[in-house]
Amino acid sequence: MIKGKQSIEFENTPYVIGYACTAGKKEGEGPLGSYIDTISEDAMFGMQTWEEAESHMQKLTAQTLLDKSGLTAEDIRYIFAGDLLGQLIATSYGIMDLQIPLFGVYGACSTMGETMALASMSVAAGYAPKAVALASSHFASAEKQFRFPLEYGNQRPLAATWTVTGCGSVVLSEDDSMHDGSGKRAHIRVAGITTGKIVDYGVKDSMNMGACMAPAAAELIAQNMSDFGAGDDYYDLIITGDLGLVGRTIILDLLERKGIHIEDRYSDCGIEIFDGDKQDTHAGGSGCGCSAVTLCAKILPMIEQGRLGRVLFVPTGALMSPTSFNEGKSVPGIAHGIVLEHV
Repeated sequence: MIKGKQSIEFENTPYVIGYACTAGKKEGEGPLGSYIDTISEDAMFGMQTWEEAESHMQKLTAQTLLDKSGLTAEDIRYIFAGDLLGQLIATSYGIMDLQIPLFGVYGACSTMGETMALASMSVAAGYAPKAVALASSHFASAEKQFRFPLEYGNQRPLAATWTVTGCGSVVLSEDDSMHDGSGKRAHIRVAGITTGKIVDYGVKDSMNMGACMAPAAAELIAQNMSDFGAGDDYYDLIITGDLGLVGRTIILDLLERKGIHIEDRYSDCGIEIFDGDKQDTHAGGSGCGCSAVTLCAKILPMIEQGRLGRVLFVPTGALMSPTSFNEGKSVPGIAHGIVLEHV
């Protein structure tokens, strides 16, 4: 199943038999609002702290996923999940009550791609008949950890992105049978993955995530296309995780230099999830929840309906911490690629 230098092409392809997402009020007011399963008007989700709110959002999303898929927690062998908080506390407290064996995953904002890759590998190898991949972020908990308390009221530069309050999750299965009582077969499969490398162009501006992550995404896309022998028209859509408007310009320029021309079939989840003309999000959306919600609210339904035949989903991550930032370190990037196909 090894394909090229960094990819896997699955012989026993895992199928996506369910997906669900939850988001906050601001995300619900964006272009994808009508496709999100649950929208909370309360940013606290009824909890006492921002961190508890994110945990509750994870728990709600996971339960919605199981309900929509006609499954119970006992049907899931493993759950691969992560968030942006230190020690993955949103995940630890959010998933705990489900009592599903957990692999906690940290890939910064690329976490949805990493959880899907690891879950797909487990299913394809026969280690898990069914596995869940999940990732979340919360605007307030992320701002509190990485930047400033909300009460500080600092000004945001135009290159900054808005951390999405959202969570997305998928069920991956070894067979295509749906369990929701519809009697239908799954129409989405994970055909392959490409694992990214850490790429560091020396950017130190932590408010400009697009510039930090775009080089890693460009390297990943180029490697994926090389590994799979893909031309510019191989994918109906190539969508990155949260490069935003600034990162979009950079990645297309970097790919052009490599002789890859995908502008007519390229998009970014950070651009898709908010309305740049009506919502004050500057360069777009970011965070683990950005790609996770966009995937589950828009991309997977389009693949399921046959409106997209083959998609390269490329969540992107900036590998930083408050410590590395305060010590003046640069912000390396990483990206992971998931090849999704209509069946």
